[in-house]
Formats: sequence, C-alpha cells, structure tokens
Amino acid sequence: MKHLGTKTIETRRLVLRKFTLSDAEPMYRNWASDPEVTRYLLWPAHESEEETKGILKGWIAAYDKPEKYEWCIELKEIGEAIGSIGVVAVNEKVQSMEVGYCLSCDYWNKGIMSEALEAVAEYLTNEVGARRIAARCDTRNPYSAKVMEKCGLKYEGTAIQAEWNNSGAGDVAYYGLVVGPVIVEEPEEAEGEPEEEPERTGEEGESEEPEPTEESKKVLPDGETENVGAEMNEPGTIDEDEEPEEAIGA
Repeated sequence: MKHLGTKTIETRRLVLRKFTLSDAEPMYRNWASDPEVTRYLLWPAHESEEETKGILKGWIAAYDKPEKYEWCIELKEIGEAIGSIGVVAVNEKVQSMEVGYCLSCDYWNKGIMSEALEAVAEYLTNEVGARRIAARCDTRNPYSAKVMEKCGLKYEGTAIQAEWNNSGAGDVAYYGLVVGPVIVEEPEEAEGEPEEEPERTGEEGESEEPEPTEESKKVLPDGETENVGAEMNEPGTIDEDEEPEEAIGA
C-alpha cells in the first residue's frame, strides 16, 4: 500500500476533509456529547467542548503522517461538521484497513453514512492500494450493519461477548470487502553487488585470453608451471580484491 493520508473527498452531499479546531463546537454539539450516538462505541460521550478540542488537537497533529486517515463529514447544505469517519486499524501484510465512523443522530436514516463510507472505501482501494476494507459493529446496532452491507461489505462472522463498550459486554459482527488478492512487492536488489565482468571476445566472438609466454610462467617445485601474468594490476602481483582466474594452457 502507498499511504496518502487524509485527502479531501467530495460526494454529492458531503465534503470529507481534515478536521480543524473550529470544528470543536459543532462536533461536541452534534455528536460527541450525545450518549445516543456513543451507545455502542468504545469511547464515552464528551463532557465538555474542551474535551472535544483536546481530541481534535491530537488528530490535527497526526495529519503530518501519511498513515493518518481521519475525515470530518461536512454536510454541504449547512457547511457544518455532522460526523466523522476514519481508519482505526491497518494490517500491512494483508493490505487490510478497518474503518470506523459515527454520525449525528439528526442525520440518521438519510443515507449519509453510506455515502461517506462508500467514498472512503473507494479512495482506500483505488488510490492507497488496500485490498480489503473491514468494519465491525455491536450486534445490538443493526443500523450500522446495514450501512456496511449497503456499501458492499459482506458479513464474515460474529465474535460472542468479545468487546466491552458503553452498553457493556456485547457480541461483535465482522464485515469485509475484498477487492483483489494481496500484492507482494518484489524485494529490491541489494546495492553494491559486483557486476559480472564482461567476457572478452576475439574477432570471431569467441572467448580469448593471451597465451602465456615463457616470461609469464613460474617454475614450481614439482616442475609444473603457473601463469602469473594474466589479470594483474602490476606485473607479478595478484589484485587482492579479485578472484584469480585459472591459467589457460597450464
């Protein structure tokens, strides 16, 4: 995958963009402080706008990292933040990205979250290179499951009493969308590996090395001769950085 971060995405009714500190007030008012919105979520409803602002500061600081995906859902009609959607988990080996979201209850049952999830899933698969989009929800929250199904995610199974949220222990339903096989990148060749020495050829294209002369032969104790004149930097010395070639005609 090639991480690209939180890029602005525009749909028919929505602008999905990075959060700013000015979003603290509408975020707190529209969904972060609402226990109905957070009923099946892992984080409790915010108790103050300052708490919301503190969360936003952390998200905004993380936008410098290309692995950070956290969108503000802005409704074009009112020009205001009404929800959020982002990547909550990444598995690089299988190129999978899990998405989480929440939305002001004033805009439930209008297809808004499906519109946002579909746009984000398309971005993550087509541009980032994710091969799998995952999502999950408490089984007591069937409306969230319908959003996943509407966007093409398939039900994969339920983990019993697997998670504790604001409604206590609950069963978790898992959904996934697989768009293709995992792409394994070829490892890059190590730098600094010696290249093969090109073969010397004669006029007819055959390998050719000079015939040893009497001066280039050294008499060994048993009467054998060794070629010491070929492939040398200086007469009579072998380059310590190269493997000596076998003598021809010895």
